[in-house]
Formats: sequence, C-alpha cells, structure tokens
Amino acid sequence: MEMEAWALVMFGVAIALLLLGFPVAFTLGAVSMLFGGIFLGLEFFDLLPLRMWGIMTNFTLLAVPMFIFMGVILEKSGIAESLLETMGRLFGRVRGGLAVSIIVVGALLAATTGVVGATVVTMGVIALPAMLKHRYSPALATGTIAASGTLGQIIPPSIILILLGDVIGVPVGQLFMGALTPGLVLVALFMLYVLFVAWRRPAMAPAVARPREGDDALGSLPRQVITSLVPPLLLVVAVLGSIFFGIASPTESAAVGALGAVLLAALHRRMKLASLKAAMEQTARLTSMVFLILIGATAFGLVFRGMGGDMLVEDLMLAMPGGEWGFLALSMALIFVLGFFLDFLEICFIVVPILAPIAELMGIDLLWFAVLIAMNLQTSFLTPPFGFSLFYLKAVAPPSVRIQHIYRGIIPFVALQVITLGVLMAYPQLALWLPQMMDSLQGF
Repeated sequence: MEMEAWALVMFGVAIALLLLGFPVAFTLGAVSMLFGGIFLGLEFFDLLPLRMWGIMTNFTLLAVPMFIFMGVILEKSGIAESLLETMGRLFGRVRGGLAVSIIVVGALLAATTGVVGATVVTMGVIALPAMLKHRYSPALATGTIAASGTLGQIIPPSIILILLGDVIGVPVGQLFMGALTPGLVLVALFMLYVLFVAWRRPAMAPAVARPREGDDALGSLPRQVITSLVPPLLLVVAVLGSIFFGIASPTESAAVGALGAVLLAALHRRMKLASLKAAMEQTARLTSMVFLILIGATAFGLVFRGMGGDMLVEDLMLAMPGGEWGFLALSMALIFVLGFFLDFLEICFIVVPILAPIAELMGIDLLWFAVLIAMNLQTSFLTPPFGFSLFYLKAVAPPSVRIQHIYRGIIPFVALQVITLGVLMAYPQLALWLPQMMDSLQGF
C-alpha cells in the first residue's frame, strides 16, 4: 500500500478513536505521532514547534478568549436572563409568542455571546418551565430552545467563524459580514415555522393570558425593555459596527465587547467578584480546550499532508463528475453526516483543511464556501446521537421532558437549516452582497 493510502487509513483511525470517546486533542496528536514516526521519521516533527508558535502568536485567534469572556460575563451576571424575561412579556400575548420570543433572544444572545452551551442552558432553565406551564407542546418547546441556542454558530461574532476564517484563510471581518444575512434568514424561517404551527395547531403553542390592567408589572414594561433590551443591542452595534465599518479589527472589537460586557454587568449592579472569577475560569477552560485541539489538529494536518493524503483527496475530488457543484454537494453532505458523530471543532480542524485547498483550486469563492460550512456545522449541535445542544437541554429540563420529545422537536429545525443551506448554495450573493457593499463604501 502506498503512503498516500496510509494517510487515509490514519484519517479513519482518528475518526474511529474520536467516536470511541477519546479526547480530541490527544487523539489527533497521538495518531499523527504514530503514523508520522513510522512513515516520515521523527525528524519530520522538527517543523511542528514552528507551527505551534504560529498558532499561539496569531493575532486573529486572540479574539477567541475575549468573545468567550464577553458571553460568559453576560450569562453569569444575569443580563441574558433579564433579556429573556423581557422578550417573553413582549411577545407572550401572541399565539406562539413565547416561542417567537425565545428565537429573538437566541439571535440576540448569539450576537453577544456566541457560546452555545451557555445560551441553551440559560434558556432551558428560564424559558422551558414557563412554556410547559402555559401548555406548550414539549416537542415544540424543546425544539425551539435547542435550535435558537445554536444560532451563535452562524450569527457573528461567532467562535466558529473566527476559527474557520483562520483555517480557510478568509478575513474574519469579511466572514462576519457574509454570515450575517444567512443567519437572519434562518431566524426568520424559525419564527415563521413557529407561527405556522401556532396557526395550524393552536393547542401546541397557546397565547399567554394578558396581565390585568392594574398589575404593577404592566406599567414597568417600557422601563424593563429599556434596561434589559437596549444595552445588549448597543453592545452588538459597538462590536459588529466597528468591524463592518473598518474602525477596528475583529480582535480589537472583541476587546471592546469584553470590556462592554463587564461595564454592563457593573451598571446593572450584578458584577460580583465571585461571578467575575467564575467567568474567568470558564473562559480559561474553554480557550485552553480550543487551542489544545488546534495544536493537535495542526500536527495531524502536517503529517497528513506530509504523507501525500491531501494530494490523493484532491485527485479523487477533481475526478468526480459534476465539477465544482459535485464537489460542493459531496463536501456539504460529508460535513452534515460527520456532524451526527463529531464535534464542530473536530470537523473544523480535521476535515475543512483538506477541503478548502480543493475549493480554492476549483475557483470557488472561499468566503462563500466558509459561510456554507458554518451553516452546515450549526446542524451538528442538533443532530442525534451526539448533538451537544440536545444534551445541554436535557440536563436542565424537568423530568417530564423525555429525550424523545427533544429529538422529535428538533427535526423541523434541522430541516429548516438544510433548506437555508440549499438556498445559500443556489444564491451565493446571499452571503456576498454585504461584504461587497461594505468594501465599495470603504473604497476597496
């Protein structure tokens, strides 16, 4: 067997070990050391420290811990909880309004946190009991919360967009702009689906009873909207606006977002020392996990290319019928299927570096390709058996909510994501118009 074929065997061994539950970073590192030592010699790894140094000094990747910190602060300080309660009061009187409010909050939290686990858990703890109390279908309630919590993967500032931009070689600011419109289209489809279900089957999504006119809480609603909704919106505008208009780089805007989140928490008098310490510890853990996986994936990619695996995959892809559309269909189908079994980080660091050079060789716009991958990776949080959003939600759901309810509830939302992916493939300008317009405004 030639060395190129052994590279594919190495890929299969790594996937098999990941499916067995071995830690991602150490699995990738160990498999690459084993195959690299056998076929390339240990001296081949003299290049690895330089690659690792490049990762650790990458200015763009510095945005990752700061955006994580921003999201964790908003979750720990209770600002996300206040936002959810306010939106629930605004939309609750409409049939299906509670579910619509959760989708809106999911989009807003996506634009301020980008941390899927925190968003799903927060909404699951606060909103799910309220939805069940108001006789919402358990499947619709859980499906809405799980799907809305994953919007942080496609709506900027998203951690996966930052990592994809670095892996594929696309400017992160451009990628943020390219992902914004498809993300909003997905939000709109989620809301239309919920309203359609509420119209067709009112018992699944009833309206919440209108408060009494003399209720003190009714008079406080405008003030609650101003204090709970406006500050996070201003933070979103500050972070994304500074990127879109070229005022700051994504890394610099991440620093603005982190500082803004701390100031918001302090202004709401919710910035306790214990919360700040917990936020810093969680940020350190999540950031360390991402960078350890990135280092392991770098070693894996170095050996895979050294053994000629990238050239073999490239030859196979180029020989496929259908040209670039055949390649796009196969690559999107591959990522979608792998999303059933692998985490988005594993796909991003193992599969995407193999596919991106082929896309570039075929003349596919890499910005569009990156947005397609981001939209596809979002479904990996919802697809059983290893969809992380499903596990996050089940962990905080009441005992009456079974895992079957959650699985049944997410099916329509996964279908909507696949439909959005198909529309995005058919109409690339959906992702490209905003970056092109912003470039023209800035004179590029």
